[in-house]
Amino acid sequence: MRPMTRTKHRAGETIVVDETTLEYPRRPGYASGDSAVWRGIVAGLEASLPDVLEPTGLGSTRVSVVIPTLNESANLPHVMSRLPAWVHEVIIVDGHSTDDTVAMARALWPSVRVILQDGKGKGNALGCGFAAANGDIIVMLDADGSTDPAEIPEFVKPLLEGADFVKGSRRVDGGGSTDFSALRRRGNAVLTGLFNLAYRKQYTDLCYGYNAFWAHCLPHMRVDCSGFEVETLIHARIARAGLEVAEVPSMEHERLNGQSNLRTFRDGRRVLGTMVSGRFARARRGEPAEWDAPVFRELAAEWESPVGLRGAQVLEGASTRRSTSSSGMRLGRGDWESSGAAA
Repeated sequence: MRPMTRTKHRAGETIVVDETTLEYPRRPGYASGDSAVWRGIVAGLEASLPDVLEPTGLGSTRVSVVIPTLNESANLPHVMSRLPAWVHEVIIVDGHSTDDTVAMARALWPSVRVILQDGKGKGNALGCGFAAANGDIIVMLDADGSTDPAEIPEFVKPLLEGADFVKGSRRVDGGGSTDFSALRRRGNAVLTGLFNLAYRKQYTDLCYGYNAFWAHCLPHMRVDCSGFEVETLIHARIARAGLEVAEVPSMEHERLNGQSNLRTFRDGRRVLGTMVSGRFARARRGEPAEWDAPVFRELAAEWESPVGLRGAQVLEGASTRRSTSSSGMRLGRGDWESSGAAA
């Protein structure tokens, strides 16, 4: 097994192959056509993508990557081109985008699973994605380019070494941020300090959404919120459950395109409220109660419409106890059924 190493590349790098400029690279092997130009483009892409090697000890362990999206078609080419090829599955949880986010994801990663969010907000999207995931390890990733998929092996390694949950930190050696305003930095420091006092932890960075964990953490986490307070809710419940948490350095980048839905004061209040309510909730150590996972809808793999959901076929599902039928269709609470999406 090769040791875990990777080569860093500049974000947003433009590649020129055979006098063809490729602003947003596709995944190698998925380019259509068999012309010399296309072969040259694929060769250029293979040389340009980050060298993300499989972490030592991964073996048959399956890694699922969950990415909430809402009108992120302009950002997905950068994000998905940097995903390690060895991940078991990539799950897009779409909040009913009005651009071609879903079609772009299909073009960049044909095996991507598309989950249709049943509510609103990042918390709800992550809950739906977690319920759908089949992997032994689940990674939370942002679609705006702020979190680097090439760092995934660095999150997986501590899990393979015994941690239950791994959280990214912008405030330890090797981490950082190019998108931290002075106000956000101070607010995060205050909230992190309060969290550490309340939960007797020594975290360095509370409000950061790059995390990875074993699937056995899901019943402890019980994600049932809707907004950006989701990371705090997860950390509070993991801490109350007494699970082992490791921090790893991570570099946060500026959003590539589009407008963030984060609101500093509004979401800061929600984070503080979640922290306080979680501190006085009943601790759930040991074997947790069964997680009442949210219902989710999965877009059928053969769906090809470039924009919107008109005429799409979806698989209705919910997964508290998940299994696989002999035909390979995943089963959830009440089994699964096909239905037409709303026009």
